[in-house]
Amino acid sequence: MAIADKNRNNTTIDQDEIALFDKVGADWWDEKGIFRALHRLTPVRIQYIRQHIARLRPDCIDRHSSQPLAGLSVVDIGCGGGLLAEPLTRLGANVTGIDMSEAAISAATEHANAANLTINYQLMSAEALADTQDTGFDLVIASEIIEHVADRPAFLAAMAALGRTDKPAIAVLTTISRNVIATALAKYAAEYLLRLAPPGAHDASKFVSPATLRHEASAAGIDLDDITGIRPSIISGFALGGPPVINYAAAGLVRPQ
Repeated sequence: MAIADKNRNNTTIDQDEIALFDKVGADWWDEKGIFRALHRLTPVRIQYIRQHIARLRPDCIDRHSSQPLAGLSVVDIGCGGGLLAEPLTRLGANVTGIDMSEAAISAATEHANAANLTINYQLMSAEALADTQDTGFDLVIASEIIEHVADRPAFLAAMAALGRTDKPAIAVLTTISRNVIATALAKYAAEYLLRLAPPGAHDASKFVSPATLRHEASAAGIDLDDITGIRPSIISGFALGGPPVINYAAAGLVRPQ
């Protein structure tokens, strides 16, 4: 499991956000702790990812295998403690997880080692990784991270640069919509009333509407042709479907560069 320390002077990095997540790095795998909402969201994220791999690149998934993503190269940008990287690895994918929080990468590495999982965790930004890649990845994921970056168009350009150069890669994002309801619930209620995220974890001015995300992604070379709402569920915590009022997922193809 490799960990590479890279220069943090990158245009998409918000150092205040990194400092906040460094403080809570030890809590990533506490399913009842400050990240419990992300734990509950993970099955829905995996469901969405599998659906859109099958839709966009059916050659990359074997529905009849116990490891349907075997051979799929994946980069999980802003991987945190590895909540998404681990189940993707168990499904057979070759996962690289990157984050600029040293505490998150340490937590992810420790947990993967304990589970005997091989995941390539690296302390670096999307831009830095793109500079080192020759062939790119089949699947580029930015889940619950784009609302934390300092420069969204530059981040989307880095996402596109991480896609494969010889064929269209898949891009998947999950994030928070930008409207009064999303701000009230995903920011204030989630952080200060329900304690579903670290207080101060979100800057509502960085929330992005589906229309804006689709437009900016297209300008960067990513054609997002699906937007799906993520709604609260009494049974499972979250479920796919409904309008993208608060949380939503987006998927599409990266144009080969």
